[in-house]
Amino acid sequence: MREIVSYFTTIPSSHRSLILVSGITLFWLIENAFPLFKFNYKKWHHAGINLFLTATTIIINFVLAFILLKTSDWTITHNFGILQWLPPMPLCPYILIGLLLLDLIGAYLVHLIEHKVKFLWRFHLIHHSDIWVDTTSANRHHPGESIIRFVFTTLGIIVVGSPMWMVFMYQTLSVISTQFTHANLSLPKKLDVFISYFIVSPNMHKVHHHYRLPYTDSNYGNIFSIWDRIFGTFMYLPKEEIIYGIDSHLDPKENNKLNNLLKIPFQKQRLSQNH
Repeated sequence: MREIVSYFTTIPSSHRSLILVSGITLFWLIENAFPLFKFNYKKWHHAGINLFLTATTIIINFVLAFILLKTSDWTITHNFGILQWLPPMPLCPYILIGLLLLDLIGAYLVHLIEHKVKFLWRFHLIHHSDIWVDTTSANRHHPGESIIRFVFTTLGIIVVGSPMWMVFMYQTLSVISTQFTHANLSLPKKLDVFISYFIVSPNMHKVHHHYRLPYTDSNYGNIFSIWDRIFGTFMYLPKEEIIYGIDSHLDPKENNKLNNLLKIPFQKQRLSQNH
């Protein structure tokens, strides 16, 4: 375990980029071989839009990364945050507690708030507008949402008192998890259900992408499924009944045009069954 900590303490940016690209490539190949749904769409055009938005997320996080580093250093220097206040313990439970708390604040909480606050929903809507969810959809975030999520990641570091190596570890696991849960792949039902008791499974997250309430406002988890179960936001819907997208933006001219996707947060919002 200490070797893993040592790796994330000095992980090069090139390795982090390689993990992201390798994940997308791996799940792309798997979902082509074992698709959950057979989409009738221009896969490369769809991927181009999503990968552009992924690139903007990477750039924003790269430019602002020094804030995470300074924040983490401050918590360690001033002995601030939950991890800093815990009694000495073995490394494994220390890491697990840290990852769970980072996931709660930096992923579950911000995701929940984005669904409840209308102004923030305007930005998050772009992610939900995808009517062909596959592994490239994982980081289909408006640049504005990337900044919002970065703020909560920073808040998570402050509250948790997380060392920077743990932040890198969490971000790496988060990338892999989101690519896995968004991938258009079909797992055996019993396996998917079993996985969902510990981490977010593909079918569990697909429910969140159903186009209408109440399912849109459920299953907010990123890596760990425990938060949805604790806070009562877990829901189940048979995969055969899932319809992707958001009911206010089902027209491909709105949800499959990059230029329009970037403008959506600033357009007059129409009434929908959702928000």
